[in-house]
Amino acid sequence: MRKPENLSIDTLCVHAGVEPEPVTGAIMTPIFQTSTYVQQAPGEHKGYDYSRGGNPTRTALETSLAALERAKHSVTFSSGLAAVQAVIQTLDPGAHVVVCDDVYGGTGRLFRRLYAKYGIEFDFVDMRDAAAVGRALKANTKLVWVETPTNPLLHLVDIEAVCALARKVGARTVVDNTFASPLFQSPLALGADVVLHSSTKYLGGHSDLIGGVVMLNDDSLAEQLRFIQFAGGAVNAPQECFLLLRSVKTLALRMHRHHENAVKVAEVLTGIKRFSQVLFPGLTTHPQHALAKKQMSGYAGMVSVRLAGDFDDVKMFFSRLQIFALAESLGGVESLVNHPETMTHASVPPEHRAKIGITSDLIRFSVGIENASDLIADIKQAAAF
Repeated sequence: MRKPENLSIDTLCVHAGVEPEPVTGAIMTPIFQTSTYVQQAPGEHKGYDYSRGGNPTRTALETSLAALERAKHSVTFSSGLAAVQAVIQTLDPGAHVVVCDDVYGGTGRLFRRLYAKYGIEFDFVDMRDAAAVGRALKANTKLVWVETPTNPLLHLVDIEAVCALARKVGARTVVDNTFASPLFQSPLALGADVVLHSSTKYLGGHSDLIGGVVMLNDDSLAEQLRFIQFAGGAVNAPQECFLLLRSVKTLALRMHRHHENAVKVAEVLTGIKRFSQVLFPGLTTHPQHALAKKQMSGYAGMVSVRLAGDFDDVKMFFSRLQIFALAESLGGVESLVNHPETMTHASVPPEHRAKIGITSDLIRFSVGIENASDLIADIKQAAAF
């Protein structure tokens, strides 16, 4: 295959990391369903000794995912939160982390309830205002943790501006790129040090696996993360590596369809009186639409709305939906709907939820790849009460 840097991401999705199996010529990467490997002599092996430390199926997956983010290194984990945890485990007690205030509920829970008690300080900041990030930085700030677009309010963070501020104090910038995917946003090219994905979501795309991945160019940090991967043991099983590698082959096709459908759905939702607000970066009415156009090439499939009425009205709306399924997670081929306050973000402290606007009227759609007209008709009939 030609060098990855010379190929489009659509082609990389199909080919990166995938080589014909040398014994049989099989075009699909085999599932190396093994825990251990025979050694020629003590300490002499063919590159693999134990599957926690390395597995050929996982190697192919990591090669593929690194290519998608135009990264030198990719380190995969058994879940998105395991990937988050690995990055935090590179820090020492006394480190300070500035975190996007509208961060995924599980990430915030991990920071507040687990790592804060180990002497790591976390400050949650509205990163729509780069100046607020600058004010939050300290001499001991080691990481700036960014999500953009955010979950679930679909705020945007200026990646270049935040990275420049972080560099001034010697801090690394981590960008959770789950909502945009490598198709529509390239944080490393904008100055980020680390890119993270919950591969459960768009990368997996079929709601049938759990995973996480960290991509980066720093050799030393990559070595640290690989040690954490090996020593901590939160690795993907070979079957899940195979499923994810298979899913990546259709990532470009799926993401373009998610984007097209979400644009159509969001535009129609703005005209439905039942919804008092529609949150989608692709709308010209989004307050950060100009930033979206600057740092994104597409908007994926996440659309949030506020439904006029009380929580009983929200529940009524959910009960009337026929195609959208009420469920946590996102990024699958099927359309989902979620109530962040009581579902994905229930672990966020109530006062913080109220402060940033995760209230009972907020609904998050993950727009799938079905026919857009069917999805729009489903939302319209569900809102007609």
